[in-house]
Amino acid sequence: MGSNPDTTSPWWTPDVHQDRRPFLIGRNAIQAAMRSFFAANDFLEVDTSTLQVSPGNEAHLHAFATTGITTSGEATPLYLHTSPEFACKKLLAAGEKRISCFAHVYRNRERGPLHHPEFTMLEWYRAGETYETLMRDSQQLLALAADTAKTKLLTYRGHSVDPYLEPERLSVAEAFQRYADIDLLATIEADGTTDGKHLATMLKASGIRVADDDSWADMFSRVIVERVEPRLGFGRATILDEYPTSEAALARRSPGDSRVAERFELYACGVELANAFGELTDAAEQRRRFQTEMAEKQRVYGETYPLDDDFLAALEIMPAASGIALGFDRLVMLATGAPRIDLVMWAPVTDYGS
Repeated sequence: MGSNPDTTSPWWTPDVHQDRRPFLIGRNAIQAAMRSFFAANDFLEVDTSTLQVSPGNEAHLHAFATTGITTSGEATPLYLHTSPEFACKKLLAAGEKRISCFAHVYRNRERGPLHHPEFTMLEWYRAGETYETLMRDSQQLLALAADTAKTKLLTYRGHSVDPYLEPERLSVAEAFQRYADIDLLATIEADGTTDGKHLATMLKASGIRVADDDSWADMFSRVIVERVEPRLGFGRATILDEYPTSEAALARRSPGDSRVAERFELYACGVELANAFGELTDAAEQRRRFQTEMAEKQRVYGETYPLDDDFLAALEIMPAASGIALGFDRLVMLATGAPRIDLVMWAPVTDYGS
């Protein structure tokens, strides 16, 4: 749709902007089409606050912190949200049934062809509906993005996906067995407890590096990054489903196997596009999982974030629901053929890391 713009001049340089403009016009068209899709399916679009008392409580998400000053001069810590999820679930607790949200979100320590410190997340939630419904939504949105961009394929770095094909559905355990010859579920107990020694033995047998201080979660992530993700979403999209409960902090356990949870991720051209849950609504269990996540964050990064007690209180009355977060900019990239995420952003953040 566009050329590959100059990377040495600022984005606002007229020549650079003209090269970027076709991607940006494509972005606008896709966003308008998606808004129409959700409206036609009885979703109410909501607009959530960016400032929150907690940015989220997943161990490997990093937030931007700020300070709120009261009228009396007292300081209170605040954060830019990493997702509108907490606010959206409060709206479900308030009684909304189907909601969608285009939100600017903020994640620190992220910059690259697929990462930007500020980006647009498209989230939508269905009260009283299963997360399999979100799989169908996702397939429809892939096709809609392609239709709107007037292309038959989603593309990235020489790879392509036919967005009209039904996605492959693959469990995490199946992926570990297929791509790393690892029996992942043999390392997880019925209560979700994990066995790091057993997993380490299998990683070594598969020729995957193991460090002495690796936790089960460290090893799990290494297999995902090195052996699984590079194989997903080629030719057709992949839905990677049934994550271990320890890797799905906000998802309810699967009714068929307590070792795994109702979480899936959507991949196209090797790119992670979306993360979905059958939502956990047990407030006590959610608090326990957040505390576990923050203990891991303290271990790895030496910091933690506060819990949102208001959110945990809302879970007490939130109905059963499913929800999904889709990286809107990434999908626009694949539909327009843009090679970098900043090319589909009207005014990207200055590269403060240079």
